[in-house]
Amino acid sequence: MKTEIQSKNGHLHPISTAIREIYGIFEKMGYDIAFGPELETEFYNFDALNIPADHPSRDMQDTFWLKNKFPDGKRRLMRTQTSAVQVRYMEAHKPPLKVIVPGKVYRNEATDATHEVQFYQIEALVVDKNISLAHLKGVLENFFKLYFGKDVKYRFRPSYFPFVEPAIEADIWFNGKWLEVVGAGLVHPTVLKAVSIDDKEWSGFAFAFGLDRIIMKKYGIDDVRLLYSGDLRFVNQF
Repeated sequence: MKTEIQSKNGHLHPISTAIREIYGIFEKMGYDIAFGPELETEFYNFDALNIPADHPSRDMQDTFWLKNKFPDGKRRLMRTQTSAVQVRYMEAHKPPLKVIVPGKVYRNEATDATHEVQFYQIEALVVDKNISLAHLKGVLENFFKLYFGKDVKYRFRPSYFPFVEPAIEADIWFNGKWLEVVGAGLVHPTVLKAVSIDDKEWSGFAFAFGLDRIIMKKYGIDDVRLLYSGDLRFVNQF
């Protein structure tokens, strides 16, 4: 008696699919891809990014600090941003450079429809000569239209981040309101100096978008927590 075993091929999670699609877009623009540790040091996550020692983001209510330190005495934390990989990449590569960094980050904050304790970011960094804010806006506009379609509605507005100057944020129109998806700006000279790059010769821009929010817009998902629910009824739609 023969028993037939039926198998059903699996498929990628929407987050994995989005990372691949987005990398494909940036690969055509000439970007490399880099990865880094989720368990980070205070230096890479804060110090090298020009974030002051008394900045609120270092507080326990915003950051997951570990009790045990690294062997060299540096404090350990779960990275709050993929920007830490930018610093590591600039240490290992000489400009000009173009790189994107996808990965998980961790924030000690309340969860709701657009916030999670653990979520994905995709960071981008360009360092070259005579980089301006126009280059940054051009790249973001190109990405928005390629990923969402030419009719996507977006806007830019001034902001503040310690590691870029000037700084901007980008919002996309979603479910009848503006949804913040990108923090960006020109790389602060202090960040370049921290990795021994001559800020008089080189300049750059950086941006990071919350991948989960990008996916919400792409597929019309109204609650970011669904991406991490493990509910196959949700995942199998993709």
